[in-house]
Amino acid sequence: MLLLGMTKNYMDRQVIGILKTTLQQHFAWSEIDYGNLVVAFQAAYALGLLLVGRVIDRLGTLLGYALAMTVWSLASISQGFMNSLTGFLGGRFALGFGEAGVFPASVKSIAEWFPRKERALAFGIANAGTNLGAIITPLLVPWITWHWGWRWSFYLIGSVGFAWLVLWLWMYRLPERHPLCTPAELAYIQSDPPEPTPKVAWRTLLPHKQTWAFALGKFIIDPIWWFLLFWVPDFLQRQHGLSLLQIGPPIVVIYLMADGGSIAGGWLSSFLIQRGRSVSFARKTAMLICAMSVVPVVFAPRVSSTAGAVLLLGLCAAAHQGFSANVFTLSSDMFPKQAVATVVGIGGMAGAVGGLLIAKIVSYCLQWTGSYTIPFFIAGSAYLVALAVIQLLAPGLRPVRIESSETSSTT
Repeated sequence: MLLLGMTKNYMDRQVIGILKTTLQQHFAWSEIDYGNLVVAFQAAYALGLLLVGRVIDRLGTLLGYALAMTVWSLASISQGFMNSLTGFLGGRFALGFGEAGVFPASVKSIAEWFPRKERALAFGIANAGTNLGAIITPLLVPWITWHWGWRWSFYLIGSVGFAWLVLWLWMYRLPERHPLCTPAELAYIQSDPPEPTPKVAWRTLLPHKQTWAFALGKFIIDPIWWFLLFWVPDFLQRQHGLSLLQIGPPIVVIYLMADGGSIAGGWLSSFLIQRGRSVSFARKTAMLICAMSVVPVVFAPRVSSTAGAVLLLGLCAAAHQGFSANVFTLSSDMFPKQAVATVVGIGGMAGAVGGLLIAKIVSYCLQWTGSYTIPFFIAGSAYLVALAVIQLLAPGLRPVRIESSETSSTT
């Protein structure tokens, strides 16, 4: 269910990237206009993450995720009715605010259903839904647009969320309340040492270096994923002359590779932990391998072969997802379950702010130079910088002890 929720989430947010050229021609939008649409989404996503993590921690995963799905599905559908840039800005803002719930809810659910040693792999599998959505959308949207027009892409894809919602409300429960969870399975899920259950306030999280390690890591790497999601279709059309109906297969290859990276990155750190290595060593080893694998993407604008460019983009996407699977898991490694969604919300907000900045950078680079050289250089170097920051602030990934909602302990 988490994988399917991620899939739906990324289908909704990627539709506009696939239709970028179509909508620019239909509405006469400039590169900066399109960049502002991305900024509207990112700003709302950042604001949503500031609030949604706390809401999910308070409402619980079942109702919190259901509320988020409802809001963003309605926002997705609404874009099909828009006739102006202002209308689209409003629709993208609402979509970003609703979609902010997907990662806090997913990470909290994994913390509820998996022991610590399996969480990175579990998140890697769930996070593969982001790539599955990115695979389905470039195949589905051109076909819908060709047969019924671009508005129906928003109508149909947005409506899928309500089918998911029915299944989620029917099947999701906490392990101790789920009728299909056996006593042996429950004991395995709860095999980690018991954690304290304080009421967690924002002020108890912000003073900790672990919070900033997670948040700054997200601030640095998330913009690269947003860049890939919202501009790769345009890069393929602009740089390699592909039409709307031709961009589907190359994007499928890119995100199939990303799927493999998501699962492999989570598996590698879980494998190292099971072989007796420390959590810190396992997570950071996996992240270092991923960070090094991104570097070659700086050459993507100089590659004349479409196949060569697609392979570089796919390697970058795969490495990002492997790195991201481990970064997300850091939140449950370092914080008690009751704080996980809030911490993920803080980090996601930081990542969305970074995405807002990259949207401005890319749109102005394209408007002024028509070149993707600078954005790809930023992409190639970001992950090594992020890993260095995480190592500096959280060298041992020490768990945070939160003694009360009013004070924070020294860690």
